[in-house]
Amino acid sequence: MLTLSIKSLWNRRFVVVMTVLSIALSVALVLGVERLRSAAKSGFANSAAGIDLIVAPRGDQVQILMATVFGMGSTGPGISWTSYKAVASMPAVAWTVPVSMGDNHRGFPVIGTTADYFDHIRHSGGKPLDFARGRAFSAADEAVVGAEIAAKFGYDVGTTIVNAHGAGEVAFDVHDEAPFIIAGILAPTGTAVDRFVLVSLGGFDRVHGAPDTVPTDPFAAALDAGQAAAHGAAETTDDHKQHDDQHGNDNHAGEVGISDAKVRQHGNVHEPDKINAIYLGLVDRSTILSIQRFVTEYSDEPLTAILPNVALLQLWSITSTAENALRLMASAVALAGIVGMVVMLSASLDARRREFAILRSVGATPARVFSLIVMEATLVTAAGIFVGYLLMLAASFMANSALVAQFGVRLAVGLPGLGDWKLMSAILVAGILASTLPAIRVYRMTLADGLSFRI
Repeated sequence: MLTLSIKSLWNRRFVVVMTVLSIALSVALVLGVERLRSAAKSGFANSAAGIDLIVAPRGDQVQILMATVFGMGSTGPGISWTSYKAVASMPAVAWTVPVSMGDNHRGFPVIGTTADYFDHIRHSGGKPLDFARGRAFSAADEAVVGAEIAAKFGYDVGTTIVNAHGAGEVAFDVHDEAPFIIAGILAPTGTAVDRFVLVSLGGFDRVHGAPDTVPTDPFAAALDAGQAAAHGAAETTDDHKQHDDQHGNDNHAGEVGISDAKVRQHGNVHEPDKINAIYLGLVDRSTILSIQRFVTEYSDEPLTAILPNVALLQLWSITSTAENALRLMASAVALAGIVGMVVMLSASLDARRREFAILRSVGATPARVFSLIVMEATLVTAAGIFVGYLLMLAASFMANSALVAQFGVRLAVGLPGLGDWKLMSAILVAGILASTLPAIRVYRMTLADGLSFRI
């Protein structure tokens, strides 16, 4: 029956190929939507791994999560350094990581933080951040870049980069006078960290500070242009580095009640006027609600403490309508592909009536002819599923760079997972069940032909 089915399909290969392509496109869409949905959820969850609470200016939970963890949007006016120290000094807080945002590097988010970021931030179920090359920043003019940025622009340790004001593709002011030298490149994580440029808090403020030497006399500027071009940028950088180190040491000496493990930057603490958020790790997670209440009721300025997992659930509830609409559309396309196969089989029945009569004459029973139609439908559906999976892999491979750059989401390209097998099995079963309609018609047709003297 298998050999006969293959030869029969080959005899009608053009129509069969079109039907296989129709099923393949529907399968690729169904699998692609599901893979994108699961990749987005796992990627977002992995990006927030290891963070117990996120403290930010009072606002919407989802907006705070998207801005602080994924670099999309903003958190409002900022948090004063005094409030940061008040939160960090709480006995229940094991570690804190301050975060400043608002700049970009060629469209990728720039994050100002401390070296503790690399010690405490986790991904993919608790894995620490590893360096593919280099080390963490240790000076105000050093930066660490994510794997995606390094791969896209060909960066390596020692490369000089320049950041700009603004988020996303918007760059209000490019700071050529305050370049950064890449000190390290992070290993790929499959999270939003891959698309971050990380600098110290001192380095972040260094970009936003006014230049130390700006001539006001245009004639003096003209006379000193050559010297300024050769030495101005280097002197500005050195002055800022010395200022950051001195200012950091003074502040470190004046701290009260905050341990070096909670607020440090390789021994030098830079205290900015404002930061955008604080990542918190707790000594005991059972105290999470009391810490959240303390932050919410903090009297000096309005703050919010969000639980990343709760904010993610809220995000999924918001996107569930669009998600279900995509799944419904993909299912409708898959159904249309199967209906097309049934139409193809049904349309050929009258033309194959003589073929079935000949099969009956050589001893084929109506049940065997019924099985022939079901076998053909099974082969067509299986071929469509196989080609569809290959199409989905090719589309995932081509779309990965754009998805990672825009959303920090990477689609898996490899063997099918359990979810893929379930979907493909469901489509195969649906195709087999749908083929019983033309098969039953053939069964009745062959019975009538067998009882008739006319062929």
